[in-house]
Amino acid sequence: MGNIFKYLWESKGMVIGIVLLLVVQAYCDLSLPQYTSDIVDIGIQQEGIDHIAMEQMRQETFEAVCLLLPKEQAQTFQDSYILQEEGTYRRKKIDRDALEELDGLLALPLTVLGGMEGAGQMDDMSESILEQRALLTVRAEYEALGWDLGDYQMAYLMRTGGKMLGITLIMVAAAVCTGFLASYTSAKIGRELRNRIFRKVVSFSQGEMDQFSTASLITRSTNDVQQIQMVCVMLLRMVLYAPIIGVGGVLKVLNTKTGMGWIIALAVGLILVLVAVLMGVAMPKFKVMQTLVDRLNLVSREILTGIPVIRAFSREQYEEGRFAKANQNLMSTQLFTGRAMNFMMPAMMLIMNGITVLIVWNGAKGIDLGNLQVGDMMAFMTYTMQIVMAFLMITMISIMLPRAGVAAKRIEEVLEVEPAIRDQEEVKDQAREHWDGVVAFENVSFQYPGADENAIEHISFTAEPGKTTAIIGSTGCGKSTLLHLIPRFYDVTEGQITIDGIDIRHLSQCKLRSLIGFVPQKGVLFSGDIASNIKFGGDFITEEQMQEAAQIAQAMEFIQQKEEKFESPISQGGTNVSGGQKQRLSIARAIAKQPKIFLFDDSFSALDYKTDAMLRRALHDKISEATVIIVAQRISTILHADQILVLEDGKIAGMGTHEELLLSCGTYQEIARSQLSEAELQGDQKGAEKGGASDE
Repeated sequence: MGNIFKYLWESKGMVIGIVLLLVVQAYCDLSLPQYTSDIVDIGIQQEGIDHIAMEQMRQETFEAVCLLLPKEQAQTFQDSYILQEEGTYRRKKIDRDALEELDGLLALPLTVLGGMEGAGQMDDMSESILEQRALLTVRAEYEALGWDLGDYQMAYLMRTGGKMLGITLIMVAAAVCTGFLASYTSAKIGRELRNRIFRKVVSFSQGEMDQFSTASLITRSTNDVQQIQMVCVMLLRMVLYAPIIGVGGVLKVLNTKTGMGWIIALAVGLILVLVAVLMGVAMPKFKVMQTLVDRLNLVSREILTGIPVIRAFSREQYEEGRFAKANQNLMSTQLFTGRAMNFMMPAMMLIMNGITVLIVWNGAKGIDLGNLQVGDMMAFMTYTMQIVMAFLMITMISIMLPRAGVAAKRIEEVLEVEPAIRDQEEVKDQAREHWDGVVAFENVSFQYPGADENAIEHISFTAEPGKTTAIIGSTGCGKSTLLHLIPRFYDVTEGQITIDGIDIRHLSQCKLRSLIGFVPQKGVLFSGDIASNIKFGGDFITEEQMQEAAQIAQAMEFIQQKEEKFESPISQGGTNVSGGQKQRLSIARAIAKQPKIFLFDDSFSALDYKTDAMLRRALHDKISEATVIIVAQRISTILHADQILVLEDGKIAGMGTHEELLLSCGTYQEIARSQLSEAELQGDQKGAEKGGASDE
C-alpha cells in the first residue's frame, strides 16, 4: 500500500489542490441537511419565523418584556432594539451569537406574555417546547403589527432555497474540478510508471530479462499499472473525501443535540466488522489474482507465437486445454472475489436501512415528548447516512487496495532491480578519436547466473580489422554466448574483452554498441517499412547508404520486385516476409550503420549457398576495413575466413585457417566430414599439405 501513496506523493501539489476542493465540496454537502431541516422546522412549521427575538414589536410589548426580565437581561434586551418614529421597536443588526443569546433570554418572558401556561407548568417544559410556545407569541405579535405571514413565510422559503441552490452549484463545480484533477493525476501516475518500467526494462541485461518472463513484464506495464491508476482515481475522489465528510458529519450530529449519537457508533461498528470479515476471506485471493493473469498471458503468448508448430504437430486440442485451464483458474478466483463484493453491497444496504429504521423509531419518541423536531430528525438521518456512506467508500476501496498493492509490489520488483550491465562512473569514451576495431579476448570465462559450470572457459584470441574471424562448433558449445559478450549482453566472469586495448567495461554501453553492427541468429524486424528497418541504426543513414547496404546484403532483388520498393510495409515481427528475406534485411541494417565491428550470429543459415557466397563476397569487398566475427554452423560459410576458432564444451579446441585445422584439429575434421563430400575433403587436405611443405 505504501508504494501507491508514494506514487501519489510525487504529485503532491495536485493532491493538495484536490484535498482543498474536497473540503469545499464536503462543506457544501454537510450544509444542505441543515437547510433542509430549517425549511421543515422553520419554513413550514414556524411559518418562516426563525428567531424568538422579534424583528419588530409594539411599544407595549417591549415594555412588558422589560418588566419580565431581570435587570441585567433587561438592559441587554433594551440595547438590542431601537425605537422607530412610528412608535415601534426594531431589532438592531447583531451577530449570530448575540442573536442566539437574545433568543434564549426571551423564550420564557414571551411564553409568559402569551398567557398560555402557569409558572409551575413552564418549569416542567423542555427547551424545545418552551421555544415553540414563545414563537406563537412572536407570530401573534407580527399579526398585530399587520404583517402578511404568508408572504413572510414564502420569502423565508425562497431565501433558504436560493442558498441551497447556490451551495449545490458550488458543490457541483468542486466535484467536477476534483474529478478532472483526480483523473489527470492518476493518468499522469500511470504514464510515469509505464515510462519508468520501460526505461528500466530497456536497461536490463539478458540476465534480468531471463529473471522476468516477457509475459510478466507486459502484464506489469499494462494490467498492473491500470490497477494502480484506477485505485488512485478512487483514492483521490472517494477515499480522501470519506474522512472529511465523516468527521464533518460527526461534528454536525453533535450539534443537533438529538441524543442519538450511539446509533452512529453502532453503525460504524457493524461496518468495521463486515469489512474485517470480507478482508479476511478475500485478501488471499487478491494476492494470487495477478499471478494468474501472468500465467494466462504467458500461455496465450506461447500459443499465439507457436501456432505453426502447434498445427504441424496437431496439438491444437492440447493447447486449447492449457489455455482453458489457465482461463478457468483466473475465472474461479475472480468469481470468488466478485461474490465477496456482491455480498458486501446487500450487507451494507441492510445496515443502512436498519439504522434508518432505528433513527425513525427513536426520533419519533423524541418528537412525541417534545424533545426533538421533525427537521432535526431528518438532518440527523442525513448526517448518519453520510457518515455510513463515508465508511462504505472506504470499504469499497479496501476491496480494491489489496489487488492494487500486489500490482504496485510487482512493479517495484522491476524498478528496484539494478541491471548487472551498467556504465561505470568514469568511462573512457574519449580515450581516442579514431577506432580501429581490434577485438581481443584475454583469458575470458563466463558463467550464466545460477549455473554450476562455465559456459565458456579460458578463451583468448584477437580479431583484427580487415580480417574475418569465424567461430564454429557443435550445438551448445558456447558460440553465441561468446559473441554476446562483445556488446555486453552479459559481462565476463573472468578475464577481459578489449577494443583497441580498452576494456569494454570502461566504455559506455552507447559508445560500445555504436562501434558494433550486430546481426542476431533470428532476424528481428519491426513494424514499419523496409526503409525504416534498414535505417534502424540511426537518422544519420542516408538513402545512398541504405541502398548500398541492401545491395551488399543481396536484398535489392526482392525489394525491387515489390510495388512500393523501400516503402513496402513490414508487419510486426516481419511476418510478411520470408525467413531468408528477413535475414538479409537484418544484415543490411547492420551494414547501413557502417560500424567498426561486425558480429554475425549464424546469420547466413536461412540463405541458399548461391546467395550466401554472393553476400560474403560483397561483404569482403565493401567492408574490408572492418573487423568481422562470424558464428556459423556451415563450413562453406567460413572456408575463406582468416581465422577460425573451433569450440568444444566452451573451450578452444583449435584455432587457424580451414586448411590448418583440417590437419591439426580432430573436432574440426569431424565437422568437415559431416558437411563436405569426400572429394572436397581430400582436395582441401592435399592443399593444406602442400601449403605446409612449401612453408618448410
